[in-house]
Amino acid sequence: MAPPQGQMRPGRQLAVLGAIFVVLYLLVFFSAGASGGWKDRLEPRLGLDLVGGTRMTLEATNTIDGRAPTADNLEKARQIIESRVNAYGVAEAEVITEGDRNIVISLPGENRDLTEVGSPAELRFRKVLKIADGSGTIRTPAPTPTGSVEPTPSGEADATPSATPEAEATSSPTAGGQGGGAPTPTPTATEGPAASPSPTTGDEDVPRTIEEQRQAVEQKVGAEAWAAANGLQAPADLAADPSLAEKLAPFAELSGREVAVLPAQMQFNVPTIGCLQLDERPPASISDPEQQVVSCEAGSIKNLLDVAKVLGTDVSSATAVRDQTSQWVVSLDFTRTGGEKWTALTREAFHNEGQACDASALGDEGRCRVAVVLDNKIISSPQIQGVLVGSSQITGNFTNAEASELAGYLSYGALPVTFEAQEAQNVTATLGASHLRAGLLAAGIGMLLVVIYSLFYYRLLGSVIFLSLVASALLLFGALVFLGRQIGFTLTLAGIAGIIVSLGVAADSFVIYFERLKDEIREGRSPRSAVPRAWIRARRTIISANAITILSAVVLYIVSVGTVKGFAFALGLATVLDLLVVFLFRHPIMTMLASTKAFLSPRVSGLGRVLPARSTPTQPRNQRAKEA
Repeated sequence: MAPPQGQMRPGRQLAVLGAIFVVLYLLVFFSAGASGGWKDRLEPRLGLDLVGGTRMTLEATNTIDGRAPTADNLEKARQIIESRVNAYGVAEAEVITEGDRNIVISLPGENRDLTEVGSPAELRFRKVLKIADGSGTIRTPAPTPTGSVEPTPSGEADATPSATPEAEATSSPTAGGQGGGAPTPTPTATEGPAASPSPTTGDEDVPRTIEEQRQAVEQKVGAEAWAAANGLQAPADLAADPSLAEKLAPFAELSGREVAVLPAQMQFNVPTIGCLQLDERPPASISDPEQQVVSCEAGSIKNLLDVAKVLGTDVSSATAVRDQTSQWVVSLDFTRTGGEKWTALTREAFHNEGQACDASALGDEGRCRVAVVLDNKIISSPQIQGVLVGSSQITGNFTNAEASELAGYLSYGALPVTFEAQEAQNVTATLGASHLRAGLLAAGIGMLLVVIYSLFYYRLLGSVIFLSLVASALLLFGALVFLGRQIGFTLTLAGIAGIIVSLGVAADSFVIYFERLKDEIREGRSPRSAVPRAWIRARRTIISANAITILSAVVLYIVSVGTVKGFAFALGLATVLDLLVVFLFRHPIMTMLASTKAFLSPRVSGLGRVLPARSTPTQPRNQRAKEA
């Protein structure tokens, strides 16, 4: 027996759906982040393959044997790089691993330079022991570039008379030169290079170890040049010994990768090794904190730096702030042990303990300088004018973006793997627009085919399918715009594919309902009574089928990476909204149509093949009257 029609209130369900539409589009037009004209507020966030942008591949290298990094280290590096990229303020960036050594970065929108996001970001604080000409020719060293590491207020001062006062570290290093003080001992040469460059994998003849690579360089420059370089105890004066200049000339032909395998003393003492070569050394070439290293400033000044006594891991936090002069600086807070190391280092530099700093490297007040070294580069090297405790600042004429980028690198930590940029590609907006048109065309064709088939096969019931798909599309579009603005969801070609697949899921739910309706009518029930019965029997199947699709999308989203996540998210979202339309639109509309004359017409309703069966003699007359 058919359930009472009074139990179904289609108007109430349609009103709920209308309220959902109103709330959703109010959020689309007036929620936080909505700006510009009405058209601008209706634009979803598009991915790299639709709007264009930048894609770069980083290849992980190993400084010892060229083997691929561990999966844990590669994943940790991916997370750090993703945090660095997101620090640009672009939440829709995609950072994924590819194979066992590559990380691919995709950044939609404006093309950006991403070469620095793969830098190791290893921070080292080292005393400057000596400076020398790094031009590769005979030239008087220019003044050391300015920069400073300054203390920031660290609370109340120690009241005891013996407390070491906090003093500022100014940016006033002096020009390098000879003489002007007592002789200082030559720093002990390191036994090996600061780091080995990353060997190229895939060729068995390419040297793997540091010693093998160094032997290859020795063969390239020749035994005479190698012996002359080994005999230097200080930077050579080529003007005083022209024959030495001829012997050392082959070192000027070395690449940055080849220079990196040389001992630090050789890099510093050989005048034909210039800053152009030193700046081209691979990433992490001077990362070993236990070795003296060489780095350049101002493009032509070589600095021999002491072992690193304060590391980036000793910094607890880094923040880009403005100082008293409104210049952008990076404020550093140290850990407890890091603060102790920092105080000890500045004490050594302030008193020049052991006369470790050569006269050429002292500031204009005769104090040692401390170089702030990030990877292979010196950010600043101020003269230390006091023993520093508490927080400090790194200054270097930064812009807001540069200070924020540096603070982000220091905050997120150094990469556990060294990377080299292998491929950078700018995806043009024109290419993205063609992808978008192709995707929308495919979605439109898919929806049109479903509508045409529905109208041809179901007639009046096909109009219900059409209206349901329109309602689902409007809900989905509004949700994509809102979610893109609030959580950074980006629509890609994969997401459009998920939406197209959801059309098939929606069509299946129609077929289940309508075929169940026909079965009820074939069993002798009137169309009006068959509608609620068909809904009750089809509802469980529709929910089960959609639940399986949603569950599959959730699992796929959790276990996948990259564009597959976008596919899974779009598929799951579209399926959820289809269920919403099934309950709040399709069933109420069918209930209302069941009361119309058109629905009872075999030619109009689409039930023509089953409606005549109700009048067949095989059905008892009293049963037909009862169902009517």
